[in-house]
Amino acid sequence: MARQANKPGLLFSGSDWDFGKLSRAYEAIEALAIEELHLDIYPVQMEIISSQQMLDAYSSVGMPLMYRHWSFGKHFLYQDLLYRKGGRGLAYELVINSNPCIVYLMEENTMALQALVTAHAALGHNHFFKNNHLFRQWTDAGAILSYLDFAKSYITRCEERHGLAAVEAILDAAHALMEQGVFRYRRPPKLSSERQREGLRERLEYEERSYNDLWRTLPSAQESKKADGVDARMAERKKSLNLPEENLLYFLEKNSLILEPWQREIVRIVRIIAQYFYPQRQTQVMNEGCATFVHYTLMNMLFDRDRISEGAMLEILRNHSNVISQPAYDDPRFSGINPYALGLDMMQDIQRMSIEPTAEDRDWFPDIAGHGNWREVLLEAWANHRDESFIRQYLSPSLIRKWRLFVLADGADKPHFEVASIHNERGYDKIRAALANSYDIGANRPDIQVIDVDLLGDRQLRLQHRVKDGIVLDEGSRDSTLRHVRNLWGYEVSLVAVDAQTGTVIHERSTSQIAE
Repeated sequence: MARQANKPGLLFSGSDWDFGKLSRAYEAIEALAIEELHLDIYPVQMEIISSQQMLDAYSSVGMPLMYRHWSFGKHFLYQDLLYRKGGRGLAYELVINSNPCIVYLMEENTMALQALVTAHAALGHNHFFKNNHLFRQWTDAGAILSYLDFAKSYITRCEERHGLAAVEAILDAAHALMEQGVFRYRRPPKLSSERQREGLRERLEYEERSYNDLWRTLPSAQESKKADGVDARMAERKKSLNLPEENLLYFLEKNSLILEPWQREIVRIVRIIAQYFYPQRQTQVMNEGCATFVHYTLMNMLFDRDRISEGAMLEILRNHSNVISQPAYDDPRFSGINPYALGLDMMQDIQRMSIEPTAEDRDWFPDIAGHGNWREVLLEAWANHRDESFIRQYLSPSLIRKWRLFVLADGADKPHFEVASIHNERGYDKIRAALANSYDIGANRPDIQVIDVDLLGDRQLRLQHRVKDGIVLDEGSRDSTLRHVRNLWGYEVSLVAVDAQTGTVIHERSTSQIAE
């Protein structure tokens, strides 16, 4: 007999929602998540927003408390046009890595969809944010909201005092350098918004009346030519400036001579926001996979316990299927591997191997195959891995066959593509390694560092790009970015491209060669 929509014990009936239903559904979902999946989450704060507000949040990189910038407006108009013409839908929710974890739900959602996205965001993403080592080490969930509030109000005051055009010029340059404005290997200091706000006035006042001692004590160019031990002084200079430096925004913030204190603070704001998003770029498959696995598992548990009706479950499964859809390579909608689909498949595959392993699973994954401890394996993976390491360790031959993965070699000196590895005994390791490498940000982002500053002469800033596999920077983007660096530095800037393996100089480009 079919379950009735008004059966006693159901969390809700019908498509309409209210705050009472939302609260009741959240309490049931949270209790099940903690009891059955052993999730550990931040306190949750849920907000209801309209589709227009969701578009606005989209446009400001998913942060409703962001400052104003013309690029956000441009992005808003583009997303709004696609949405109105039916070319793109909207996310059903938006979640912020903060403590408390803030989840924005669209008011247009049905109650079944609100339950689904509550499990996805308020439980799945929330657990991942709180427990994954990258977020624990590189972000400060307790301070990010107050810091964003400070940043928004500070930039607004700068616009009122110095003019919109002056503030926009600094933001343009800083935004152009966000990719090179993060610490990849050195842990950044934790945010302390209260101390930051209290110390801001003193720091700015100090910077307005002082210069960097290193700059004030520099000899003139003529004196430096007469000085002895130039090499020793150069080494000491690099040591005092901590060169080479990977974080270009940090170096400019601390060492640029032309930046006024308020400009320096804006560069710092952009740098901190870039750092905040850095872990998310490394964990998209794991983060979305975790949230999708959690919502799928919890919704099925609620259905099995007669807390969700058949009609609601069918709606949930329809929306779930849309989320994990993976278009084929020749489909017009194809844009790469869907992180929701790959993440969910890998996590369900771990669950399968733990409960019903094959002989192949026992051979490849002896530590988890047949042990039945899939919860512990997933909790450990969510806490200690990023996309690259998760794929490298847990992608199984069974899943490689299901996804029909293979390695396609594209040699620059070859007239044709070559299928280098397929899903067979010899190819599994190579396919898994190739897929994992494609998610390694360190290997796929340009390695550009500050290597020298000619303090004793014309103060030229020298950057170095370590070229891997012969892949050089796009000339147009390179020149535009160098102009932005010069705008923040104030003097000549050069970029030398060096082969990462041999150290051979490939080419060198300076701002003096770039037409205005």
